[in-house]
Amino acid sequence: MTAKVPASDVSDNTGLYGGAVLGLSAVAALVVANSPFGADYEALLRMTGEVRIGSIGLSKTIDHWINDGLMAVFFLLVGLEIKREVMEGALASAKQAALPVIAAFGGFVTPAAIYAAVNWGDAAALRGWAIPAATDIAFALGVCAMLGRKVPASLKAFLLALAIIDDLMAIVVIAIFYTADLSVLALALGGLGVAALALLNFLDVRRPSFYLIAGLFTWVCVLKSGVHATLAGVAVGLAMPLSRHNGHRLLEDTEHALRPWVIFAIVPIFAFANAGVSLHGLSISNLTAPIPLGIIAGLFIGKQLGVFTASMIAIRLGLAAMPEGTTTAKLYAMAILTGIGFTMSLFIGTLAFDDETVLKQVRLGVLAASLLSGIAAAVMFSVIAKSGEAPASP
Repeated sequence: MTAKVPASDVSDNTGLYGGAVLGLSAVAALVVANSPFGADYEALLRMTGEVRIGSIGLSKTIDHWINDGLMAVFFLLVGLEIKREVMEGALASAKQAALPVIAAFGGFVTPAAIYAAVNWGDAAALRGWAIPAATDIAFALGVCAMLGRKVPASLKAFLLALAIIDDLMAIVVIAIFYTADLSVLALALGGLGVAALALLNFLDVRRPSFYLIAGLFTWVCVLKSGVHATLAGVAVGLAMPLSRHNGHRLLEDTEHALRPWVIFAIVPIFAFANAGVSLHGLSISNLTAPIPLGIIAGLFIGKQLGVFTASMIAIRLGLAAMPEGTTTAKLYAMAILTGIGFTMSLFIGTLAFDDETVLKQVRLGVLAASLLSGIAAAVMFSVIAKSGEAPASP
Protein backbone atom coordinates (compact mmCIF):
# COMPACT_ATOMS: atom_id res chain seq x y z
CA MET A 1 0.00 0.00 0.00
CA THR A 2 1.48 3.35 -1.02
CA ALA A 3 -1.19 5.68 0.28
CA LYS A 4 0.03 9.16 1.04
CA VAL A 5 -0.92 10.05 4.59
CA PRO A 6 -0.78 13.62 5.87
CA ALA A 7 2.14 14.18 8.15
CA SER A 8 -0.14 15.35 10.94
CA ASP A 9 -1.85 11.97 10.96
CA VAL A 10 1.20 9.81 11.47
CA SER A 11 3.51 12.36 13.07
CA ASP A 12 5.73 10.63 15.63
CA ASN A 13 5.50 13.62 17.97
CA THR A 14 1.70 13.86 17.79
CA GLY A 15 1.31 10.11 18.22
CA LEU A 16 3.81 9.96 21.08
CA TYR A 17 2.46 12.96 22.99
CA GLY A 18 -1.18 12.06 22.34
CA GLY A 19 -0.65 8.49 23.48
CA ALA A 20 1.30 9.70 26.52
CA VAL A 21 -1.42 12.15 27.60
CA LEU A 22 -4.09 9.49 27.10
CA GLY A 23 -2.05 6.97 29.09
CA LEU A 24 -1.43 9.44 31.91
CA SER A 25 -5.15 10.21 32.07
CA ALA A 26 -6.00 6.53 32.37
CA VAL A 27 -3.35 6.02 35.05
CA ALA A 28 -4.58 9.11 36.92
CA ALA A 29 -8.12 7.73 36.88
CA LEU A 30 -6.90 4.42 38.31
CA VAL A 31 -4.83 6.16 40.99
CA VAL A 32 -7.64 8.47 42.07
CA ALA A 33 -10.25 5.68 42.04
CA ASN A 34 -8.02 3.62 44.35
CA SER A 35 -7.06 6.48 46.65
CA PRO A 36 -8.89 8.03 49.62
CA PHE A 37 -10.44 10.37 47.02
CA GLY A 38 -12.18 7.48 45.23
CA ALA A 39 -15.58 8.36 46.65
CA ASP A 40 -15.13 12.00 45.63
CA TYR A 41 -14.15 10.88 42.12
CA GLU A 42 -17.39 8.88 41.81
CA ALA A 43 -19.44 11.73 43.31
CA LEU A 44 -17.95 14.23 40.85
CA LEU A 45 -18.95 12.10 37.87
CA ARG A 46 -22.47 11.73 39.27
CA MET A 47 -22.95 15.48 39.78
CA THR A 48 -25.70 17.01 37.65
CA GLY A 49 -25.07 19.84 35.22
CA GLU A 50 -27.87 21.71 33.46
CA VAL A 51 -28.06 23.90 30.40
CA ARG A 52 -31.29 25.85 30.09
CA ILE A 53 -32.67 28.44 27.68
CA GLY A 54 -36.07 29.60 28.88
CA SER A 55 -38.31 26.56 29.29
CA ILE A 56 -35.99 24.33 27.24
CA GLY A 57 -33.24 22.61 29.15
CA LEU A 58 -30.93 19.61 29.30
CA SER A 59 -29.97 18.09 32.63
CA LYS A 60 -27.35 15.31 32.78
CA THR A 61 -24.67 13.95 35.09
CA ILE A 62 -21.09 14.98 34.40
CA ASP A 63 -20.15 11.58 32.99
CA HIS A 64 -23.12 11.74 30.60
CA TRP A 65 -22.14 15.24 29.47
CA ILE A 66 -18.68 13.85 28.70
CA ASN A 67 -19.95 10.71 26.93
CA ASP A 68 -22.83 12.37 25.06
CA GLY A 69 -21.43 15.88 24.60
CA LEU A 70 -17.65 15.99 24.45
CA MET A 71 -17.51 12.69 22.59
CA ALA A 72 -19.73 14.18 19.88
CA VAL A 73 -16.74 16.41 19.08
CA PHE A 74 -14.53 13.31 18.96
CA PHE A 75 -16.95 11.75 16.49
CA LEU A 76 -17.01 15.01 14.50
CA LEU A 77 -13.25 14.59 14.01
CA VAL A 78 -13.80 10.94 13.06
CA GLY A 79 -16.36 12.05 10.45
CA LEU A 80 -13.90 14.57 9.01
CA GLU A 81 -11.13 11.95 8.82
CA ILE A 82 -13.41 9.38 7.19
CA LYS A 83 -14.53 11.83 4.51
CA ARG A 84 -10.98 13.01 3.75
CA GLU A 85 -9.58 9.51 3.53
CA VAL A 86 -12.45 8.28 1.34
CA MET A 87 -12.30 11.28 -0.98
CA GLU A 88 -8.54 11.58 -1.50
CA GLY A 89 -6.59 9.60 1.08
CA ALA A 90 -5.79 5.97 1.86
CA LEU A 91 -9.35 4.88 1.04
CA ALA A 92 -9.77 6.87 -2.17
CA SER A 93 -9.32 3.95 -4.55
CA ALA A 94 -10.13 0.26 -4.47
CA LYS A 95 -6.44 -0.64 -4.77
CA GLN A 96 -5.45 1.58 -1.83
CA ALA A 97 -8.39 0.60 0.34
CA ALA A 98 -8.39 -3.16 -0.28
CA LEU A 99 -5.94 -4.26 2.42
CA PRO A 100 -7.11 -2.03 5.31
CA VAL A 101 -10.80 -2.65 4.48
CA ILE A 102 -10.40 -6.43 4.40
CA ALA A 103 -8.14 -6.42 7.47
CA ALA A 104 -10.52 -4.17 9.40
CA PHE A 105 -13.46 -6.42 8.58
CA GLY A 106 -11.58 -9.49 9.84
CA GLY A 107 -10.47 -7.55 12.90
CA PHE A 108 -14.02 -6.47 13.64
CA VAL A 109 -15.87 -9.74 13.16
CA THR A 110 -13.40 -12.13 14.85
CA PRO A 111 -13.21 -10.36 18.25
CA ALA A 112 -17.00 -9.97 18.31
CA ALA A 113 -17.43 -13.67 17.57
CA ILE A 114 -14.96 -14.66 20.32
CA TYR A 115 -16.70 -12.41 22.85
CA ALA A 116 -20.08 -13.87 21.87
CA ALA A 117 -18.74 -17.43 22.19
CA VAL A 118 -17.40 -16.75 25.69
CA ASN A 119 -20.69 -15.14 26.81
CA TRP A 120 -23.06 -17.39 24.89
CA GLY A 121 -26.26 -18.06 26.80
CA ASP A 122 -26.20 -14.77 28.75
CA ALA A 123 -28.42 -12.35 26.85
CA ALA A 124 -27.46 -9.39 29.06
CA ALA A 125 -23.72 -9.97 28.64
CA LEU A 126 -24.10 -10.42 24.88
CA ARG A 127 -25.01 -6.72 24.62
CA GLY A 128 -21.29 -6.06 24.88
CA TRP A 129 -20.35 -8.05 21.77
CA ALA A 130 -18.96 -4.97 19.96
CA ILE A 131 -16.70 -3.84 22.83
CA PRO A 132 -13.53 -5.65 21.61
CA ALA A 133 -14.08 -4.78 17.94
CA ALA A 134 -12.45 -1.34 17.57
CA THR A 135 -8.82 -0.16 17.67
CA ASP A 136 -7.73 2.94 19.62
CA ILE A 137 -5.71 4.97 17.13
CA ALA A 138 -4.22 7.38 19.71
CA PHE A 139 -2.67 4.65 21.84
CA ALA A 140 -1.66 2.55 18.81
CA LEU A 141 0.10 5.46 17.08
CA GLY A 142 1.68 6.37 20.41
CA VAL A 143 3.27 2.92 20.60
CA CYS A 144 4.38 3.27 16.96
CA ALA A 145 5.97 6.62 17.78
CA MET A 146 7.88 5.14 20.72
CA LEU A 147 9.19 2.36 18.45
CA GLY A 148 10.37 4.90 15.88
CA ARG A 149 11.91 3.42 12.72
CA LYS A 150 11.18 -0.13 13.85
CA VAL A 151 7.71 0.45 12.37
CA PRO A 152 7.72 1.24 8.61
CA ALA A 153 5.80 4.34 7.52
CA SER A 154 3.66 2.15 5.24
CA LEU A 155 2.49 0.14 8.26
CA LYS A 156 1.58 3.33 10.12
CA ALA A 157 -0.52 4.37 7.12
CA PHE A 158 -2.09 0.91 7.09
CA LEU A 159 -2.89 1.21 10.81
CA LEU A 160 -4.42 4.66 10.35
CA ALA A 161 -6.66 3.50 7.50
CA LEU A 162 -7.67 0.35 9.38
CA ALA A 163 -8.54 2.34 12.50
CA ILE A 164 -10.68 4.77 10.48
CA ILE A 165 -12.61 1.86 8.94
CA ASP A 166 -12.92 0.37 12.45
CA ASP A 167 -14.46 3.64 13.61
CA LEU A 168 -16.84 3.68 10.64
CA MET A 169 -18.04 0.16 11.42
CA ALA A 170 -18.39 1.08 15.10
CA ILE A 171 -20.53 4.07 14.12
CA VAL A 172 -22.84 1.80 12.10
CA VAL A 173 -23.03 -0.67 14.99
CA ILE A 174 -23.86 2.10 17.48
CA ALA A 175 -26.61 3.45 15.22
CA ILE A 176 -28.19 0.02 14.69
CA PHE A 177 -27.61 -1.95 17.88
CA TYR A 178 -27.25 0.64 20.65
CA THR A 179 -30.35 2.71 20.04
CA ALA A 180 -32.95 3.08 22.77
CA ASP A 181 -36.70 3.53 22.33
CA LEU A 182 -37.15 5.97 19.49
CA SER A 183 -38.99 9.29 19.61
CA VAL A 184 -40.39 9.71 16.11
CA LEU A 185 -40.80 13.49 16.47
CA ALA A 186 -37.25 14.05 17.74
CA LEU A 187 -35.87 11.72 15.08
CA ALA A 188 -37.79 13.59 12.36
CA LEU A 189 -36.42 16.91 13.62
CA GLY A 190 -32.94 15.41 13.69
CA GLY A 191 -33.48 14.36 10.08
CA LEU A 192 -34.28 17.97 9.23
CA GLY A 193 -31.00 18.97 10.88
CA VAL A 194 -29.09 16.43 8.77
CA ALA A 195 -30.91 17.70 5.67
CA ALA A 196 -29.84 21.25 6.57
CA LEU A 197 -26.22 20.07 6.87
CA ALA A 198 -26.48 18.36 3.47
CA LEU A 199 -27.92 21.55 1.96
CA LEU A 200 -25.05 23.60 3.40
CA ASN A 201 -22.62 21.16 1.78
CA PHE A 202 -24.49 21.28 -1.53
CA LEU A 203 -24.38 25.09 -1.52
CA ASP A 204 -20.67 24.92 -0.59
CA VAL A 205 -21.21 27.21 2.41
CA ARG A 206 -17.87 28.19 3.93
CA ARG A 207 -18.81 29.73 7.27
CA PRO A 208 -18.29 27.25 10.14
CA SER A 209 -20.95 29.00 12.24
CA PHE A 210 -23.73 27.70 9.96
CA TYR A 211 -22.54 24.13 10.42
CA LEU A 212 -22.20 24.72 14.18
CA ILE A 213 -25.81 25.95 14.48
CA ALA A 214 -27.21 23.12 12.34
CA GLY A 215 -24.99 20.64 14.17
CA LEU A 216 -26.11 21.76 17.64
CA PHE A 217 -29.77 21.54 16.58
CA THR A 218 -29.14 18.05 15.17
CA TRP A 219 -27.27 16.98 18.32
CA VAL A 220 -30.11 18.03 20.64
CA CYS A 221 -32.72 16.31 18.46
CA VAL A 222 -30.70 13.11 18.15
CA LEU A 223 -30.04 13.16 21.90
CA LYS A 224 -33.80 13.27 22.53
CA SER A 225 -34.60 10.73 19.82
CA GLY A 226 -33.05 7.63 21.41
CA VAL A 227 -30.29 7.36 18.80
CA HIS A 228 -26.93 8.09 20.39
CA ALA A 229 -26.15 11.81 20.16
CA THR A 230 -22.52 11.34 19.10
CA LEU A 231 -23.77 10.32 15.65
CA ALA A 232 -24.71 13.97 15.10
CA GLY A 233 -20.99 14.77 15.26
CA VAL A 234 -20.35 12.31 12.44
CA ALA A 235 -23.09 13.96 10.34
CA VAL A 236 -21.47 17.39 10.78
CA GLY A 237 -18.05 16.00 9.84
CA LEU A 238 -19.35 14.37 6.67
CA ALA A 239 -21.16 17.58 5.71
CA MET A 240 -18.03 19.75 5.74
CA PRO A 241 -16.97 20.68 2.16
CA LEU A 242 -13.59 19.46 0.94
CA SER A 243 -13.37 21.77 -2.07
CA ARG A 244 -10.69 24.47 -2.04
CA HIS A 245 -11.51 28.18 -1.80
CA ASN A 246 -8.88 30.94 -1.59
CA GLY A 247 -6.26 28.33 -0.76
CA HIS A 248 -8.27 26.89 2.13
CA ARG A 249 -10.57 23.93 2.61
CA LEU A 250 -13.12 24.10 5.42
CA LEU A 251 -12.87 20.38 6.16
CA GLU A 252 -9.09 20.46 6.55
CA ASP A 253 -9.11 23.72 8.51
CA THR A 254 -11.71 22.31 10.91
CA GLU A 255 -9.84 19.03 11.23
CA HIS A 256 -6.55 20.76 12.02
CA ALA A 257 -8.23 23.06 14.52
CA LEU A 258 -10.06 20.23 16.31
CA ARG A 259 -7.33 17.58 16.39
CA PRO A 260 -5.22 19.07 19.22
CA TRP A 261 -8.34 19.62 21.34
CA VAL A 262 -9.55 16.06 20.75
CA ILE A 263 -6.14 14.43 21.28
CA PHE A 264 -4.98 16.48 24.25
CA ALA A 265 -8.26 17.39 25.98
CA ILE A 266 -11.44 15.54 24.98
CA VAL A 267 -10.10 11.97 24.75
CA PRO A 268 -8.01 12.32 27.97
CA ILE A 269 -11.06 13.72 29.82
CA PHE A 270 -13.09 10.77 28.54
CA ALA A 271 -10.34 8.41 29.71
CA PHE A 272 -10.20 10.01 33.14
CA ALA A 273 -13.98 9.72 33.51
CA ASN A 274 -14.21 6.12 32.27
CA ALA A 275 -10.96 4.33 33.17
CA GLY A 276 -11.24 4.70 36.93
CA VAL A 277 -11.92 1.30 38.48
CA SER A 278 -11.31 0.22 42.04
CA LEU A 279 -8.75 -2.58 42.28
CA HIS A 280 -9.65 -3.31 45.90
CA GLY A 281 -10.11 -7.04 46.34
CA LEU A 282 -9.09 -7.71 42.72
CA SER A 283 -8.24 -11.34 41.98
CA ILE A 284 -7.76 -13.58 38.95
CA SER A 285 -11.43 -14.49 39.18
CA ASN A 286 -12.35 -10.89 38.35
CA LEU A 287 -10.49 -11.14 35.03
CA THR A 288 -11.80 -14.60 34.21
CA ALA A 289 -15.46 -13.67 34.61
CA PRO A 290 -17.24 -14.07 31.25
CA ILE A 291 -17.47 -10.36 30.33
CA PRO A 292 -13.82 -9.32 30.99
CA LEU A 293 -12.58 -12.67 29.69
CA GLY A 294 -14.54 -12.19 26.47
CA ILE A 295 -13.12 -8.68 26.07
CA ILE A 296 -9.53 -9.80 26.74
CA ALA A 297 -9.82 -12.79 24.41
CA GLY A 298 -11.53 -10.66 21.76
CA LEU A 299 -9.04 -7.78 21.80
CA PHE A 300 -5.77 -9.59 22.47
CA ILE A 301 -6.41 -12.79 20.52
CA GLY A 302 -9.32 -12.03 18.19
CA LYS A 303 -7.93 -8.76 16.85
CA GLN A 304 -4.54 -10.11 15.87
CA LEU A 305 -5.99 -13.28 14.36
CA GLY A 306 -8.71 -11.44 12.47
CA VAL A 307 -6.51 -8.65 11.10
CA PHE A 308 -3.55 -10.85 10.19
CA THR A 309 -5.54 -13.75 8.73
CA ALA A 310 -7.75 -11.48 6.62
CA SER A 311 -4.68 -9.52 5.45
CA MET A 312 -2.75 -12.62 4.41
CA ILE A 313 -5.75 -14.10 2.59
CA ALA A 314 -6.18 -10.83 0.67
CA ILE A 315 -2.47 -10.70 -0.20
CA ARG A 316 -2.27 -14.37 -1.21
CA LEU A 317 -5.37 -14.07 -3.43
CA GLY A 318 -3.96 -10.96 -5.10
CA LEU A 319 -6.76 -8.74 -3.79
CA ALA A 320 -4.25 -6.46 -2.04
CA ALA A 321 -0.50 -5.92 -1.83
CA MET A 322 1.82 -6.17 1.15
CA PRO A 323 2.63 -2.65 2.46
CA GLU A 324 5.91 -1.40 0.99
CA GLY A 325 9.07 -1.97 2.97
CA THR A 326 7.49 -4.33 5.46
CA THR A 327 7.49 -8.06 6.19
CA THR A 328 5.03 -10.74 7.17
CA ALA A 329 6.37 -10.66 10.73
CA LYS A 330 5.98 -6.88 10.99
CA LEU A 331 2.45 -7.13 9.61
CA TYR A 332 1.67 -9.65 12.36
CA ALA A 333 3.21 -7.35 14.98
CA MET A 334 0.96 -4.57 13.72
CA ALA A 335 -2.02 -6.94 13.93
CA ILE A 336 -1.19 -7.49 17.60
CA LEU A 337 -1.08 -3.71 18.10
CA THR A 338 -4.67 -3.37 16.83
CA GLY A 339 -5.73 -5.13 20.04
CA ILE A 340 -5.39 -1.79 21.83
CA GLY A 341 -9.06 -0.88 22.00
CA PHE A 342 -9.21 1.74 24.72
CA THR A 343 -11.39 4.74 23.79
CA MET A 344 -14.00 3.21 21.48
CA SER A 345 -14.18 0.00 23.52
CA LEU A 346 -14.88 1.88 26.74
CA PHE A 347 -17.38 4.08 24.92
CA ILE A 348 -19.33 1.11 23.52
CA GLY A 349 -19.20 -0.41 27.01
CA THR A 350 -21.06 2.61 28.40
CA LEU A 351 -23.73 2.12 25.73
CA ALA A 352 -24.05 -1.63 26.28
CA PHE A 353 -24.29 -1.60 30.07
CA ASP A 354 -25.51 0.78 32.74
CA ASP A 355 -24.78 -1.36 35.81
CA GLU A 356 -21.68 -0.01 37.55
CA THR A 357 -20.48 -3.46 38.59
CA VAL A 358 -20.58 -4.66 34.98
CA LEU A 359 -18.91 -1.47 33.77
CA LYS A 360 -16.02 -2.12 36.16
CA GLN A 361 -15.62 -5.54 34.56
CA VAL A 362 -15.62 -3.88 31.13
CA ARG A 363 -12.92 -1.43 32.20
CA LEU A 364 -10.77 -4.20 33.66
CA GLY A 365 -11.06 -6.24 30.49
CA VAL A 366 -10.29 -3.33 28.17
CA LEU A 367 -7.33 -2.13 30.26
CA ALA A 368 -5.83 -5.61 30.56
CA ALA A 369 -6.23 -6.45 26.87
CA SER A 370 -4.91 -3.09 25.69
CA LEU A 371 -1.86 -3.36 27.96
CA LEU A 372 -1.16 -6.92 26.78
CA SER A 373 -1.51 -5.93 23.12
CA GLY A 374 0.73 -2.87 23.42
CA ILE A 375 3.50 -4.73 25.26
CA ALA A 376 3.38 -7.81 23.01
CA ALA A 377 3.48 -5.70 19.82
CA ALA A 378 6.37 -3.57 21.12
CA VAL A 379 8.36 -6.67 22.08
CA MET A 380 7.76 -8.30 18.69
CA PHE A 381 8.76 -5.18 16.73
CA SER A 382 11.93 -4.93 18.84
CA VAL A 383 12.81 -8.60 18.28
CA ILE A 384 12.24 -8.24 14.53
CA ALA A 385 14.45 -5.13 14.41
CA LYS A 386 17.29 -7.01 16.19
CA SER A 387 16.96 -9.97 13.84
CA GLY A 388 17.35 -7.68 10.82
CA GLU A 389 14.60 -9.42 8.84
CA ALA A 390 14.51 -8.28 5.21
CA PRO A 391 11.27 -6.90 3.73
CA ALA A 392 9.08 -9.37 1.90
CA SER A 393 8.60 -8.97 -1.82
CA PRO A 394 5.32 -7.18 -2.60
